[in-house]
Amino acid sequence: MYADDETVRGILEDTGDTWAVVGLSANRSRAAYGVAEVLQRFGKKVVPVHPKAEPVHGEQGYASLADIPFPVDVVDVFVNSDLAGGVADEAVAVGAKAVWFQLGVIDEAAYERTRASGLAMVMDRCPAIEIPRLGSRG
Repeated sequence: MYADDETVRGILEDTGDTWAVVGLSANRSRAAYGVAEVLQRFGKKVVPVHPKAEPVHGEQGYASLADIPFPVDVVDVFVNSDLAGGVADEAVAVGAKAVWFQLGVIDEAAYERTRASGLAMVMDRCPAIEIPRLGSRG
């Protein structure tokens, strides 16, 4: 378990409402697409981050975290585990407050680095599952 309920609830409720979703594209069959919809219904501003930089769910897309011209609170990571550590490092570099690795995305070294940098972090969990489970309020 890579985060207790207090950390999960804190990220969902208190960390801020701008979530960069890395790996989010207009492909409706991908998990990121549906999770981003849930985050929007929960009151979050979703910022798609994908090499295509295409708009998704009515929000402008960006090719990288560094390209986003405004502060990001949470970086939600939907990439393979071997790429996730680099994304976590980028999240630290752009001043995010928290990093969330989705179900199946695991990089223990990145988890330790990110926490050591002072960011809250959740790994191998999904906000679309945690929001109703914890009864969170946006």
